[in-house]
Amino acid sequence: MSALKSFQPVVLSVLRIVTAYLFLLHGTAKFFSFPMSMGGAPEGLMLVAGILEIVGGILLILGLFTRPSAFVLSGQMAVAYFMAHASSGNVLFPLANQGESAVLFCFVFLYLAVVGGGAWALDSVFGKDKD
Repeated sequence: MSALKSFQPVVLSVLRIVTAYLFLLHGTAKFFSFPMSMGGAPEGLMLVAGILEIVGGILLILGLFTRPSAFVLSGQMAVAYFMAHASSGNVLFPLANQGESAVLFCFVFLYLAVVGGGAWALDSVFGKDKD
């Protein structure tokens, strides 16, 4: 298994990029009805969520300001889970309240906030995240 350890920074970058892309699509669906419509123009908290999803998604795809961006997005997903999903009374059962993606995003972003963006992050190119 030690041979796989050399792939860790690259796989971390792949995890960051794929997760950020999936997250970005939530924002584009809210604002641009792409790849599907979320039902009209976002208002209130959905407007704020959409902005965070687009801006945060782009920053994470690029690996720019990875740690602070991921920390903010992790918090956003925790709030989203408790406000939109757990409020149904099924706090301990994300599958039952359809909040499993919010929980997963929350913890992947929390992980990225701790470990950084990996080998392919612009943070490492600009010297913001040299480990």
